[in-house]
Amino acid sequence: MVQRRNQNSLFYGVDRLLVLIYVLLVIMGWLNIYAAVYDEEHQSIIDTSQKYGKQLLWIFSAAIIAFSILLIDANFYTAFAYGFYAVFITANVLVIFLGKEIKGSKSWFRFGDFGLQPAEFMKFATNLALAKFLSNQNISITHRIGFKLKQIIKYYRNTFWALCIIVAPLVIIILLQNETGLAIVFLAFIIVLYREGLNVGFIIFGIMVTILFVLSLAFSQIYGLLIVLAAMAASVLLFVKRTRANVIAVVAVYLLAASVVLGTNYAYNHLEAHQKVRIDVLLGRGEVNMKKEGYNVNQAMIAIGSGGFSGKGYLQGTQTKYDFVPEQDTDFIFCTVGEEWGFVGSTVVIFLELLLILRLITLAERQRSDFSRIYGYGVSAILFFHVAVNIGMTIGLMPVIGIPLPFFSYGGSSLWSFTILLFIFIKLDANRLLVLR
Repeated sequence: MVQRRNQNSLFYGVDRLLVLIYVLLVIMGWLNIYAAVYDEEHQSIIDTSQKYGKQLLWIFSAAIIAFSILLIDANFYTAFAYGFYAVFITANVLVIFLGKEIKGSKSWFRFGDFGLQPAEFMKFATNLALAKFLSNQNISITHRIGFKLKQIIKYYRNTFWALCIIVAPLVIIILLQNETGLAIVFLAFIIVLYREGLNVGFIIFGIMVTILFVLSLAFSQIYGLLIVLAAMAASVLLFVKRTRANVIAVVAVYLLAASVVLGTNYAYNHLEAHQKVRIDVLLGRGEVNMKKEGYNVNQAMIAIGSGGFSGKGYLQGTQTKYDFVPEQDTDFIFCTVGEEWGFVGSTVVIFLELLLILRLITLAERQRSDFSRIYGYGVSAILFFHVAVNIGMTIGLMPVIGIPLPFFSYGGSSLWSFTILLFIFIKLDANRLLVLR
């Protein structure tokens, strides 16, 4: 009787380690939000006129959402995967026309003092739709196949259509909202496709294009780079057998590389001014004014560096207290961690985020259904992208694209979306044990 009662429990099969890490990150995040906006005139932790008071409301509501997800049958998320996608992509279209513009982005619905950003919820909705699509296609792709056109068409058409039908329209809609950072997040799904068998050659090709993209931005003389590439192509032809096929291949690669270089230069020249500035700051192009365009990143690194090994102490951060770092409760929340908790606290935060991701991958691998496995990898990919880019931009290794640190940054939309994203997988994983009963 005891065993049966346990199996009917709401928490039967729920991975306690995932829930514990989630709770720790949310609590630590709230403490840092409190520190980031703390002043002596407003000390009550439930003061909803302050961001930490509002965040408490978001946390309590996120807890209700998490419990609700666990109450619903796991098959519901599989059955209505496309429904979730349709609802939220419709919301993202409507926000372009009905939303409120905030900091140049028209991506928010406002309800009094509170706002919701529907693009955040597309993370779990897209993940559900992608998992449903890929799990229903009986995809058979392998890392051992080559690059022959017929093989690519045969083995990769399902992946191609997944990107074209599910991911691409969403990215375009979010770009229309002027939310470039959020649109880039969906590149994380390439990790999911790789796990499902995408040839490693395509990953290497993507890395090479990225390197060429960065070189194109960093190289002052764009035509000089084309000449260097031409010289490299000529050198390759000297050392390979000059058959017609090889010559065509080398010429094709050069033309592709030249297209990337010229395309990058064209795209850069047509960016918004603030977007150009972010790239210039990252790559050190030209004169960067540390009191203007380079201010955010410079102050962020000063704040983190000033924390030293053990930090200045909770609520004792001078950079934090006197608002030297803009957006230090949202995109730059890691600055507060670095200054007040130091290297030790920063390491703990990074460790918890990575432990969460590694645990998700471990659980995804033990799933009995393709849908649950694919969805689990999608969760870990999105979280990894957010952690890497957010911390990277804070310490000057990534461009500032404005994405939150999962479960840490202030904001109801991000907290709700990450909570839904995570707890749907927790429910799917728990259902694995119920199926085995």
